Order: sequence, then C-alpha cells, then structure tokens
Amino acid sequence: MSVVKNDSQSSQWYLPGILTGLVITAKHMLKNIFNKKDMITINYPEQKHEYSPRFKGNHVLTVKKDGSLRCTACMLCATNCPAECITIHASEHPDAAVEKFPISYEIDMLRCVFCGFCEEACPVDAIRLGPEWQTPGVNGANFNYDIKHLAYRANLKGGVQSVVDDTERHKSGI
Repeated sequence: MSVVKNDSQSSQWYLPGILTGLVITAKHMLKNIFNKKDMITINYPEQKHEYSPRFKGNHVLTVKKDGSLRCTACMLCATNCPAECITIHASEHPDAAVEKFPISYEIDMLRCVFCGFCEEACPVDAIRLGPEWQTPGVNGANFNYDIKHLAYRANLKGGVQSVVDDTERHKSGI
C-alpha cells in the first residue's frame, strides 16, 4: 500500500478546510430557508409520516369473535423471542374443550427489538405487530405491557379480530 503525502503549503493550514466547511453549511442553510417546499423534513406534531402496511410497531394480542383471547399459551412466542422479553403464565381453562389459556401475558417493551419472531412463531395468529409506533411515557413509566393493554386498549376499539376462522378449526377437529 502506498500513501501519497500532500506536501503543499495549503494542506498545512487548517483555516482553508474550516472555511470550506462553513461555506458548504451556509449554502445548505440558505437553500433550506428560502426553499421550504423542497425540504425533506416534516413538522412532526402537525404532520405524521405514513408507514407502509408491512411496518412492525407495537404488539397486539388478537381476540376471537366472542371477545376472548386467541392465545393458547403454547409458549412458542416466548421461546422464539431473541430478547427474552415475553413472559407467559398459563392455567387450565374452565372449558374442557380448551386445554389452557394465559392468565398472565407480559411484554417488556424496553427490551423488545421488534423483530417479529413472536408473530411468525404463533400458530394461531394470537400476536401481531401492529401499526402503532408511538409509546410515550414519563421517566420511570411502566413499559411492561399486560393482557389488558395488549388486547383491550382503547385505540383497538374492543380488540383486533384474528383472521383464523374458529368454525373451520372445529369442523376439521383441530
């Protein structure tokens, strides 16, 4: 490898480099001030950026048509999570046709990496990553989301129904 050293007199002074940087910065600043329509920034609180439908935001636990949770507490999402942020505690269901259900389902949102592995691992479409991306909180706020927040928060309007049809599953004996 050969290194060519610039021995010119101007390369030994820092002032030309600093002035060149200031001229470039001033040029961009003036361009943005006088051509606001061409700026690529948005005014955040007033303007919202529209993400694609494939965007993976906050978690949502889906519900059945009767409003009960779709989750069967199979633990596949918690096992597949690389951040180990999902905690599930299961119990026997009062209905004999249902094997078990989650009595506690929590996600530590500060540890979650939003990879979508939990969504891919779920065999019954119980968990999804929805379009919501804003999670405000004050200093020390609790970011451990439970069943109430994941499935029945106000902006979900009663829960997100699963695309899996229960009637087809019962007819086929699954």
